[in-house]
Amino acid sequence: VQFVESGGGLVQAGGSLRLSCAASGFIVSENAMGWYRQAPGTQRILVAFIAKDLKTKYSDSVKGRFTISRDNTRNTVYLQMNDLNPEDTAVYYCNDPRPGRNYWGQGTQVTVSS
Repeated sequence: VQFVESGGGLVQAGGSLRLSCAASGFIVSENAMGWYRQAPGTQRILVAFIAKDLKTKYSDSVKGRFTISRDNTRNTVYLQMNDLNPEDTAVYYCNDPRPGRNYWGQGTQVTVSS
């Protein structure tokens, strides 16, 4: 199983980015997926979750600004991030959210300037 994240970058506050998570050895349409982020000096936290039935959940810090989605034909999960603020600066990762699933990739850096 491999997840490859992309789409990060440097953006001004109020801007938008769309992150992609390409999966191999893993069928995203048959599983739940999560987007996580880790800011310097902090623990990695789950910010967005999409279930197999496409139900979604978000952390309070991103609710209303971020949207997780899935493209079954591309076997890819996305995270649309709008109205970004400096507190969103972090490395973003995707992963299978089930306990013990250690499929962490390199992540993609998102930096939001004020």
